[in-house]
Amino acid sequence: MEFKYDVIVIGAGHAGCEAAAAAANLGSKTCLITMDMNKIGQMSCNPAVGGIAKGQIVREIDALGGYMGLVTDKTAIQFRMLNRSKGPAMWSPRAQCDRGKFIWEWRYILENTPNLDIWQDTVEEILVENGEIIGLTTCWGVTFYAKCVVLTAGTFLNGLMHIGHKMLEGGRCAEPASYHLTESITRHGITNGRMKTGTPVRIDGRSVHFDMMETQDGENDFHSFSFISKPRQLKQLPCWTTYTNNEVHDILRKGLPDSPLFNGQIQSIGPRYCPSIETKIVTFPDKGQHQLFLEPEGEDTRELYLNGFSSSLPMDIQLAALQKVPAFKDIVIYRPGYAIEYDYFDPTQLKHSLESKIIKNLFFAGQVNGTTGYEEAGGQGIIAGINAHINCHGGEPFILGRDEAYIGVLIDDLVTKGVDEPYRMFTSRAEYRILLRQDDADARLTERAYKLGLVKQDRYDAFCKKREEIDKIVNFAKKFSIKPDLINNALESIGTTPLSQGCKLIELLNRPQITIENIAPHIDSFKNIIESIDQKRDEIIEAAEVLMKYKGYIEREKIIADKIQRLESIKIKGRFDYELLQSLSTEARQKLKKIDPETLAQASRIPGISPSDINVLLVLLGR
Repeated sequence: MEFKYDVIVIGAGHAGCEAAAAAANLGSKTCLITMDMNKIGQMSCNPAVGGIAKGQIVREIDALGGYMGLVTDKTAIQFRMLNRSKGPAMWSPRAQCDRGKFIWEWRYILENTPNLDIWQDTVEEILVENGEIIGLTTCWGVTFYAKCVVLTAGTFLNGLMHIGHKMLEGGRCAEPASYHLTESITRHGITNGRMKTGTPVRIDGRSVHFDMMETQDGENDFHSFSFISKPRQLKQLPCWTTYTNNEVHDILRKGLPDSPLFNGQIQSIGPRYCPSIETKIVTFPDKGQHQLFLEPEGEDTRELYLNGFSSSLPMDIQLAALQKVPAFKDIVIYRPGYAIEYDYFDPTQLKHSLESKIIKNLFFAGQVNGTTGYEEAGGQGIIAGINAHINCHGGEPFILGRDEAYIGVLIDDLVTKGVDEPYRMFTSRAEYRILLRQDDADARLTERAYKLGLVKQDRYDAFCKKREEIDKIVNFAKKFSIKPDLINNALESIGTTPLSQGCKLIELLNRPQITIENIAPHIDSFKNIIESIDQKRDEIIEAAEVLMKYKGYIEREKIIADKIQRLESIKIKGRFDYELLQSLSTEARQKLKKIDPETLAQASRIPGISPSDINVLLVLLGR
């Protein structure tokens, strides 16, 4: 073996797997270093992928040629499309996965990826010369050399776990933490901080009274995460819901003096949108119950995950409280919940490519950037892997705009605004969410990934065929004229108002009661077009229908995005000494100096930068 590579990826979590696969598939000689090859792609918390806005990110990873969607579909044991009662901008796929099979599917993919080696070891130090990373050393004393390094260490950097007053060093339950690496990075001027996350109890399903809970079944339709997946292969399983009660809350309150979150033991900040059960009862003292979701960990295991009951309270308090839930009166657990503190690095020290502004060719992706969630990590990972490859072989950085992808919103938020708590993606964070739907991720991104070389020819051909089929449906609907006497009986049977005069088919399809599926049988030429689609028919019909029904909203949002894009084209990096611009506010001078934005649009998104500050910069640029 020769320990010299183009790209080395540290950590084989969701960010690391996508980064390593992307760099290798683009042609870089790549090495993925992990502490444990049996934990590649480990789902450290809940065994689920997707959710509100997170599902859109996974669709985008897939559209770019990544693997999270494919792995999720192959190991899914329940699938649901969330927010179906709302408009398509809000639809978000989510799947329960078989935790063990998820790991081994990722490992199979990585072990069979050309240009990719895997090394089991712990990285202790990065090697830097003249402000540029040249390699790293490991605890086994191996020195690796690389043109680029991607750090995706998750919660392992100086990880410290808490259960009550008990503290244990580690990056995950039963797994050691990583030491010295943070110090190796910060000595070069990169700043770090501490964050906290947590995970719930794991339950033995044999001890649960399922008849005392509400069953929540999944959906078994055409939806999936990957645009190229085959139908789901594993047995589909239900989840269950139940609630805490006042008795549960009373026991939890008595345990608060022993809670690391409230006795000063934990100083770092946890995720606002995934609070522990003890945080819930303190934040909402008048609420008599909180919903709990019991989720299967796999197809062949009795282990269950209790979503909604994350906790770091002492184990006896967790057990006593759970026993007051009727369905858990005889509960047996595999292990209690715990909290974990870990190091992260201020993401405002990164470029939009996720390369460090301080150490050349060092990239950061995942929880080390202050995010939370597998999906946010995977999205950063694929971008870091792509740009690490580009840095090795030449080319322009691959950057996604806020109007192109949730991944673009995520990265822009991180590098522009920074984080003061673990960052989680929501649809509300995207100002162009009508453009960033889960159904059109391939239309937005696959062409760009194909030109890059990450999407291969067979996949691109399938995308082109799908795009042609959608265009055929939409163009037919725009041109085909409907006459009242030929369609009114059908309209009445569907439950919508008859026509008084002729119109184009697309006008009928804009009615909420009318869909392609229920109108096509009454129009022979349209029916023939629909029936001629031989693959992904349901997906194509849904995409075409969304484009037609929401045409006005989509076009309006594109106009707004184009206006903002003009500011994105105005480059300002390196053009100002902000300290000398007395016409700017003091806050603006300080923040512009710290962030050093690439464009005027990025400057406008920095918290504390006012429209008048942007106008000053525009005037100065005019000079």
